[in-house]
Amino acid sequence: MSKVKVGLVQMSCVKEPFENLNKAIREIKKAAADGAKIVCLQELFTSLYFCDVEDYDNFKLAEPIPGPTTEILGKLAADHGIVIIASLFEKRTQGIYHNTTAVIDADGSYLGKYRKMHIPDDPAFYEKFYFTPGDLGYKVFQTRYAKVGVLICWDQWYPEAARITSLMGAEILFYPTAIGWATSQDEETNQDQYNSWQIIQRSHAVANGIPVVSVNRVGYEQDGQMKFWGGSFVSNGQGKLLYLASHDKEETSVVEVDLHQADEFRVHWPFMRDRRIDSYMPITKRFIDED
Repeated sequence: MSKVKVGLVQMSCVKEPFENLNKAIREIKKAAADGAKIVCLQELFTSLYFCDVEDYDNFKLAEPIPGPTTEILGKLAADHGIVIIASLFEKRTQGIYHNTTAVIDADGSYLGKYRKMHIPDDPAFYEKFYFTPGDLGYKVFQTRYAKVGVLICWDQWYPEAARITSLMGAEILFYPTAIGWATSQDEETNQDQYNSWQIIQRSHAVANGIPVVSVNRVGYEQDGQMKFWGGSFVSNGQGKLLYLASHDKEETSVVEVDLHQADEFRVHWPFMRDRRIDSYMPITKRFIDED
C-alpha cells in the first residue's frame, strides 16, 4: 500500500478513566468513518497527566498490557479494520511500572508494545517517580497497512531513537505525547518551546526520509496551571507539514501519507547512503572528555 490515511486524536482528559476511554472510542470511530487506517492516540490518554505530582495513589491507574483496555480496543480495531496505537500506564508486576504504547493490528490482534526509553524529571513532569525506563529496545510493528515505529513524548528530543527505529524499517514514526506550557509563562517563551518541539520532530522526518505523526493532548490540567498545547501534526519525509492542529481545541483529523516517497527522498537526499557508520562509536559515550 503506497498511501495510507492516518488518524490523530487530540483530546482533553478528565479524572475518570472510563470517560476518557469512551471519548477516545468515539473519536476512533469518527476517524475510521473518515477513512483512517491507522489511528494514534495521545500519551496516557485514559487519565489526566498524573505525573505533575508524586502521589502513590496514582499507581492504581496502571494496568497490564495486554489487558482490559487493549481488549476493548482490539474489538474496536477488528470491527473497523483499523490499526490502533494506544499509550497506556503499564503495571508489569508489583513495583515495576512503565509508560508503554500498545499496537493493535486491523484484525484486532495485539502486535506488541514499546516501553518509553527516555524518562524525564522536571517540575510538573515527575515521570521518574512512576516509570521504569523501557527495556525492550526500539521497536517496529508490521501492521496490515504499514510498518510503524513508535516512540513516546520525551523520546522526541533524541535523534538516536528516531534513527534506530528508522533503520529497523519503520515507514512512519508515531509519537504519542503529553506536553504543555505553564500558564505563568509569557507568550514568547511558549512559542519558542512549541517551535523547538515541532522542529526537532520534523528534523527526524528529514534525516530519515519518512513521515512523522505527533499526537499531543490539549486543555488545562493541574488546577489550571498547565495548558497542554495540542499542536499535533503530520510531516512528510522532507519536513513539509501536511497537517497542523490548534493549540486549544479537541480535534480528530485524518491525513494521507505516501509511503513510496521515502525512496525518492532518500535517493535525492542520500543521507542514509552517506552515513559514516565507522565513525560513530563516540556517540555511545556520555560525554567526550579531552584526554
